[in-house]
Amino acid sequence: MEMKSLYLLIALAPLAGSAIAGLLGWAIGRVAAHLVTIGGVAVSAVGAVYVLNGLLNGAPTFDGPVYTWLTVGGIDYSVGFLIDNLTAMMMVVVTSVSLMVHIYTIGYMHEDPGYQRFFSYISLFTFSMLMLVMSNNFIQLFFGWEAVGLVSYLLIGFWFKRPTAIFANLKAFLVNRVGDFGFLLGIGMVLAYFGGSLQYADVFAAAPALAAKTVQIIPGVEWSLMTVTCILLFIGAMGKSAQFPLHVWLPDSMEGPTPISALIHAATMVTAGIFMVSRMSPLFELSDTALSFILVTGSITALFMGFLGIIQNDIKRVVAYSTLSQLGYMTVALGVSAYPVAIFHLMTHAFFKALLFLGAGSVIMGMHHEQDMRNMGGLRRYMPITWLTSLLGSLALIGTPFFAGFYSKDSIIEAVAMSHIPGSSFAYFAVIAGVFVTAFYSFRMYFLVFHGEERFRHVAHDAHGHDDHHGHGVHEPHESPWVVTLPLVLLAIPSVVIGYIAVEPMLVGDFFKGVIFINHEAHPVMKEFAHEFHSAAAMGMHAFTSLPFLLALGGVVTAWVFYLKAPQIPAAIKAKCGAINTLLENKYYLDDIYFAVFAKGSRGLGSLFWKVGDQFLIDGLIVNGSAKVVGAFSAVIRRLQTGFIYSYATAMIIGLLALMTIWFAGLIAR
Repeated sequence: MEMKSLYLLIALAPLAGSAIAGLLGWAIGRVAAHLVTIGGVAVSAVGAVYVLNGLLNGAPTFDGPVYTWLTVGGIDYSVGFLIDNLTAMMMVVVTSVSLMVHIYTIGYMHEDPGYQRFFSYISLFTFSMLMLVMSNNFIQLFFGWEAVGLVSYLLIGFWFKRPTAIFANLKAFLVNRVGDFGFLLGIGMVLAYFGGSLQYADVFAAAPALAAKTVQIIPGVEWSLMTVTCILLFIGAMGKSAQFPLHVWLPDSMEGPTPISALIHAATMVTAGIFMVSRMSPLFELSDTALSFILVTGSITALFMGFLGIIQNDIKRVVAYSTLSQLGYMTVALGVSAYPVAIFHLMTHAFFKALLFLGAGSVIMGMHHEQDMRNMGGLRRYMPITWLTSLLGSLALIGTPFFAGFYSKDSIIEAVAMSHIPGSSFAYFAVIAGVFVTAFYSFRMYFLVFHGEERFRHVAHDAHGHDDHHGHGVHEPHESPWVVTLPLVLLAIPSVVIGYIAVEPMLVGDFFKGVIFINHEAHPVMKEFAHEFHSAAAMGMHAFTSLPFLLALGGVVTAWVFYLKAPQIPAAIKAKCGAINTLLENKYYLDDIYFAVFAKGSRGLGSLFWKVGDQFLIDGLIVNGSAKVVGAFSAVIRRLQTGFIYSYATAMIIGLLALMTIWFAGLIAR
């Protein structure tokens, strides 16, 4: 099989599975639906591993069109693939995590009437993400970009009879459209100024000559072309990768089933922005202003979204805010030109965050769809596999030495410490403080769920959890079936070891050579990092005396004291800091501001256009007004139509006299 055919197979196999399950699910049944979709994703995963292995062993990269579907004004709009180390790594991450989610879904959704539909959606989601990461041009990138947004709308609102789910998917859709509008404007700037091509290679080749070019967005005011283009492109990433202030959709996306929470938050949609900026590194390296904007945005997201994770009681929302914070860390790495570190953290985060989400789903199943951590406790005895894998995922998340998250997270902190770009001081404070915050909320969740008093025995569950489909009373917790625990075990392995294996080749080796461009003279962070790096083992050993480790340990110990040994302390702090708690519970009032300004403002503007524009101007003045004018004119004219010949003869004589008078007046005037 030639490589182009293999790439097509990798991309289209999930689409084929999605189409069969979606269109013929009613005919083939539940088992066949999950077999065909899992089979399609498995084919893609195996193919992705094969492609990555080939590239690591010297296979050439591929950059070429597959199908040209439109040519306008000499510009080709085509489907094309760029297969290099970055793409291949993303393909492996997307397909492997998606495969685990597919298997997990068999157990999690087995009672749901929309079983076949759900499998169709998640396979379509995988196809959309593959088209995004495999693209070699902006048009295909935008297609994949919008496709993941569309399918996320369908998945977040999967339980469409719930008002909360309807609200959540509409919110996600609208907020992402804000970011996507900026992204589309950025692509428009590329098309207008970068040589009239939308192929990555052509755009990147043209970029250095345009580094000093300016444009006038506002007449008389000069703006750097590169800065404007990069910031517009990054606004797209702010929406898709949920960066402040376009992050508000992501916590509400928890209204979807847990498997899709794992898929959206771990390996697909939210990482698209991080991937896009890394792919566009030849552009972003030409604008320090854009990099500083990215750095500050990521810093705010990393720190302040972590604070919100501290006060959450819904187990899925804790992990959701953790995702927001970790996306902030990745964005910070992009801002200091440490693109390989951002991608490295994207990869490690995909595994341990998918593990944590699926672990949370397993807990929800074991607790008979209870999601409030205050009603759990002591589950370690009843769910040993879920407990152990969740512990490993939490240790990876907080950056425990030798775990996957440690190598990527500490690399980000070191890169920020080495940077001198404007905003790096604030960024360093944010990522350092975020270490304590992450450790605290992660192990707050862990201790409340798996240790301490068995609080579920004292709670009568007459309400429904978010993922519930039926009523329930008090139940004994139980371990999940093997189709749920197997993905947990398989995801736990890379969550522990992948960082140790990949840190050296990805950050100081040649893995991204010729793929990611960094101006080492202007932004020497990665060069300094490589100089300081000795080995994965040495990095892990040195960490035990570092500030991040001490802060992480402090967060764990604080959570242990607060929620196992002295639970009265957090209650007292909450009572003393009521204003701060209220601020956090209201999520910094951003939702209220958006509703008051944009939602109500849009409705008010719509009402104005409706009442003034439509009812008064169009219907009132133009349509009804013109009809009334014609009617009034007709009423006057009607009185002149007498039906008598002498009346018409008189009118003709008067008209003739008037014409003759005008004619003679003209002659006299000459």
